[in-house]
Amino acid sequence: MSKEILMVADAVSNEKGMDKEIIFEAIEAALASASRKKHGEDIDVRVAIDRRSGEYETFRRWMVFADDSDELEEPLRELRLQDAVEVDAEAEPGGYVEVPLESVEFGRIAAQTAKQVIVQKVREAERAQVIEDYQDREGDLVGGIVKRVDRNGAYVDLGGNAEGFLAREDLIPREPIKPQDRVKGMLREVRSEQRGPQLFMTRTSPEFLVELFKLEVPEVGQGLIDIIGAARDPGLRAKIAVRSNDARIDPVGACVGMRGSRVQAVSNELAGERVDIILYDENPAQFVINAMSPADVVSIVMDEEAHSMDIAVDEEKLSQAIGRGGQNIRLASELTGWELNVMTETDAEEKSEQEARELLTSFMTELDVDEIVASILVQEGFSSLEEVAYVPANELIAIEEFDEEIVTELRARARDVLITQAIVTEEVLDQAEPAEDLLDLDGMDRELAFQLASRGVVTREDLAEQAVGDLEDIEILEPERAATLIMAARAHWFEGDPGEPNG
Repeated sequence: MSKEILMVADAVSNEKGMDKEIIFEAIEAALASASRKKHGEDIDVRVAIDRRSGEYETFRRWMVFADDSDELEEPLRELRLQDAVEVDAEAEPGGYVEVPLESVEFGRIAAQTAKQVIVQKVREAERAQVIEDYQDREGDLVGGIVKRVDRNGAYVDLGGNAEGFLAREDLIPREPIKPQDRVKGMLREVRSEQRGPQLFMTRTSPEFLVELFKLEVPEVGQGLIDIIGAARDPGLRAKIAVRSNDARIDPVGACVGMRGSRVQAVSNELAGERVDIILYDENPAQFVINAMSPADVVSIVMDEEAHSMDIAVDEEKLSQAIGRGGQNIRLASELTGWELNVMTETDAEEKSEQEARELLTSFMTELDVDEIVASILVQEGFSSLEEVAYVPANELIAIEEFDEEIVTELRARARDVLITQAIVTEEVLDQAEPAEDLLDLDGMDRELAFQLASRGVVTREDLAEQAVGDLEDIEILEPERAATLIMAARAHWFEGDPGEPNG
């Protein structure tokens, strides 16, 4: 029997490429299981195999608890210390005491049990090895052959006992993937689980598009071209922003390739997804203009405070600028990080005129000046009382129609109005009470909710629009908790159709 055990350990170890120690542990578990069946299912059994000779011994054992412990639940496997010392004088709580037990033979039944345990151990070892091999590769491009497809998604053989999983939401819509197809994906997540998939792939993320370009464009891998970002409507259209670190290299041309070969290779991998390659520009307005390709932008107005831009295009180009189902404007917005509002040139002019009229009226009312003075401020580009109050005085004095006396008076009036507004705002905020939806938010407490309300964050939507940095001066709110609360407040943004833009 001892030789047979050694032979089994050698054979399985060589066949599966596993450490012999794992095989010996599996055989010990199988023999222990057989012993329990022979002597009583409820007892605890330990089997020790000599790794050199293959001979083995069997022991019945009990876990030792303190005399006053109330944790004993299995009398056939556990002993109080006062009873355990009768078995072993050196027994200690938390340890085991054991006595020899007649060993079962490593016969057919034990061998079958051992085989089942070994198979399970092999699977566990293989899965552990897969985790070890892939745990540092999240975000990498991986590829393999589709093994099967079901309603949950596609299972991909990555080689070396590794299997990737592409969930339905990670597959490109309407893409005809079938068994034996060779596919690529980005390794989205490595998850250690006893059953089910461990390596989760995606073909729909913008990062997958970036990885494909890294594969197809050597200049990217060499650091000569940077990919700044990407936005996708999977299977239909995408935009990717690039810039060159070498003045001699055209980043757009390099990514397009000779006769479009490189971008076409990427498009083919993405089931025909059309990819616009956009030249990145540090000037946000120019970057947005580039991102709106193929639509031509006539004019652009930036609102840095709202982080938005109004884009004017020719009326006949409006549908092209918006794109099918708002696709072009949505992708351009995702790529640049700016909220974009597209309109005709006529609408843009009307909006500009309307805003100018409102600003003119605001200056006349708040500064108590006539239309002429207010018009001069508007024409010179002043758009708020803060600018009038706090820009360097010489910028106002430089205006031809103003002298030092007028400038001093305008600045004083602007500051007085701002101080009055601040006092009123502070009084209102001091009286503010949080809305019910803010109080009911997971993780929120009343003290924090009232502190937020005093700062103007009254509703759940108000909190959703905050950044962690906006709340960093609240002493009772740690950054991690702030991030969690903000994401909880934003949860409803993502509950709708993922194919439609929010808002």
